[in-house]
Amino acid sequence: MTVTTMRSRLTEADIETFIKGGTTEARAAAAMKIARAVDRELTDDERAYAEEIVRLMARDAAALVRRALSVALQNSPRLPHDVAVRLAADIDAIAEPVLRNSPVLTDEDLIAIIEAAPPSKQIAVAGRTFLPRPVTAALTEKGAPEAVMTALRNRGAAFGPAELGMALDRFELNNEVGAEVAAAMVDRDRLPVSIAERLASKVTGVVFDRLVNRHELPPQLAIDLATSARERATLDLVDQAMRQSDLPRFVQQLNLSGRLSPSLVARAACMGRMRFVEHALAELAGIAHQRAWLMIHDAGALGLRALVERAGLPTRLYAVLRAAVDVHHETELDGGPEDRRRFTRRMIERVLTQFQGVPSDDLDYLLEKLDALADRPARAA
Repeated sequence: MTVTTMRSRLTEADIETFIKGGTTEARAAAAMKIARAVDRELTDDERAYAEEIVRLMARDAAALVRRALSVALQNSPRLPHDVAVRLAADIDAIAEPVLRNSPVLTDEDLIAIIEAAPPSKQIAVAGRTFLPRPVTAALTEKGAPEAVMTALRNRGAAFGPAELGMALDRFELNNEVGAEVAAAMVDRDRLPVSIAERLASKVTGVVFDRLVNRHELPPQLAIDLATSARERATLDLVDQAMRQSDLPRFVQQLNLSGRLSPSLVARAACMGRMRFVEHALAELAGIAHQRAWLMIHDAGALGLRALVERAGLPTRLYAVLRAAVDVHHETELDGGPEDRRRFTRRMIERVLTQFQGVPSDDLDYLLEKLDALADRPARAA
């Protein structure tokens, strides 16, 4: 194999510049060009020759040359495995591109690095586009707190209940580091219910607000939280109900615990949470949801009135529910982010202007909702 056979891809001048020397900057530039050529299609003989050149670059005394190699081949599946491992063990500036991006490094390589490397390299591993559970388990068990938090904030990092539980056990939540780990955990897209429940009993303030607003909690826990003093400042029970994957079960739990009150049903109606109202009235009336739906939406005024009476709700709430159903039918809902905002504003304004029999507590609640809608950005409504 000669340099000439590779001339179409690697110029003789580039290879000579690298092998024979010159300034460090010139050799680094030549190394970059050679590394990029390695990532193209080559014959088997050309590739074997090119890989030997890459190995020479990985052993070069100049960090700038090794850095050029690491940057050029950080995403390449053609980087020889032994070279990837060698670069990963180099100084941080050289190792980090490969640790963060190289598809050549195996789970075993990454776990070995986590167990032996300083926090800076652990953080680089934690930032990879995809992290399987064996790697996140190693990070959770052996990684520095900063690396664990980086992985928790990484949407491509796979965490199961075991890994998340290990993080909670390892980092106490009564200190600054533990609080940051908990906050990073709460911000994940999904949390196992068992983990959400553990966090709910320990986090406070803004982190608690994010937990109950982002994640589905066990029905009884959500109910308990929603009726506590803390809930009154942070959590809307109807909103939490609508986050449940099993709304009928949640409503049933509300009823069994004595929380499915007339006021709650009225509040849900005024917020446009018609699915909740349907299930709540079906539960209170002891009938199937489908039948309740027909009485609410398809049987005129008499059907809803009969359902309200059968559910044991105060007669005065019929007018509120009637208005909510009418607004629901009149309002064009397209499934977009403005639906709830548009419905809620229209419904609250109608209730406030037309009905004098609404209890003062509910009026206060509705006024607070109207104020919140006026202040809230549209995308958060």
